[in-house]
Amino acid sequence: MPDQSKWKAGLRAVGIPVLATIVGLFVGIVCIVLAGKDPVLAAKAFVRAVAGEPRMFGNVLVSTIPLIFTGLAVAFAYRAGLFNIGVEGQYLMAQIATVVVGVWWTPPRGLEWLHPILALGAGAVAGAIWGGIVGLLKAWKGVHEVINSIMMNWIALFTADWLLKYYLRPDNSRAASYDLQQTAWLKQGLIEGSRLHTGIWIALATALVVWIILYKTPLGYEIRAVGYSPGAAEYGGISVARALIITMAISGAIAGMAGSVQTMGLNHRFNETSALPGYGFDGIAVALVGRLHPAGVVLAALLFGALQASSGLMQAMAGVPKSVVSIVQAVVILFVAAEGVWNFLQKRKAKKGVKTA
Repeated sequence: MPDQSKWKAGLRAVGIPVLATIVGLFVGIVCIVLAGKDPVLAAKAFVRAVAGEPRMFGNVLVSTIPLIFTGLAVAFAYRAGLFNIGVEGQYLMAQIATVVVGVWWTPPRGLEWLHPILALGAGAVAGAIWGGIVGLLKAWKGVHEVINSIMMNWIALFTADWLLKYYLRPDNSRAASYDLQQTAWLKQGLIEGSRLHTGIWIALATALVVWIILYKTPLGYEIRAVGYSPGAAEYGGISVARALIITMAISGAIAGMAGSVQTMGLNHRFNETSALPGYGFDGIAVALVGRLHPAGVVLAALLFGALQASSGLMQAMAGVPKSVVSIVQAVVILFVAAEGVWNFLQKRKAKKGVKTA
């Protein structure tokens, strides 16, 4: 019986995201038809954008990289019962830290290989500090992480804008920071003709490390125990406050790595922005569709990366508005989230039944 229950749970964990994806694509087809466009031509454009040529698949992976990091960041925090909506701010502060190290620190001759490592580390530390503040306030004063992290996002945005305007750019005519030294760049061209860089290996390695931490270490056991029941975890000798702070710091570090990798692998600078990047909010969707598991997050990130990378070609070839891709993503998220709502209502109903009895 236990083996059968595990088999059913595993089938459900895989089946619901797959079914959600099918439903989302079906809704997308309906939207395309209602818009008066050819769904067959749109499908051809999607396939061509995803797998038409090796370089195009490389571009899909480029879109996937930041989503892996941000999805992992959200999933890691959620395992402790925390909802990290502050990934956007952690991403931005990491970009700033990466620019500082990538621009102003010059590696000694023969140690150029150390430059990207330190730049990535600076971003991870910046993200960890920004996320750790949220965890500290949660553990110390009970400040809700959702409200706190949303405010931290905007503080990060305005802080990054201020630093860029007054310290990080060569002159007022440039809407970006100084360029990183080339020794801090990640290698591009892993697939010829694409901008795919070594950040893909960093992202996959991070997913593996997250899995090891969560499922193969005492710290991961404590984090998951706190997520299941803080009261029971405290009763069992686990410091809930410590677990919350460490969880948010690690989650922030992962989000920070997303900002660092994007800066070192693609932009090579910090570009002026008046809005949040959006990768953090996409990461929430990726984490939910990936069932909060590192392997699921990687697959969900690949799905969302393919949708994002194909939107331009579908618009050019079939005249499909890019908003259709957003609709597909939204339907997938709603379908997956609906299961969580259903489970919550069932548990609530069961508790009422116990009280009545």
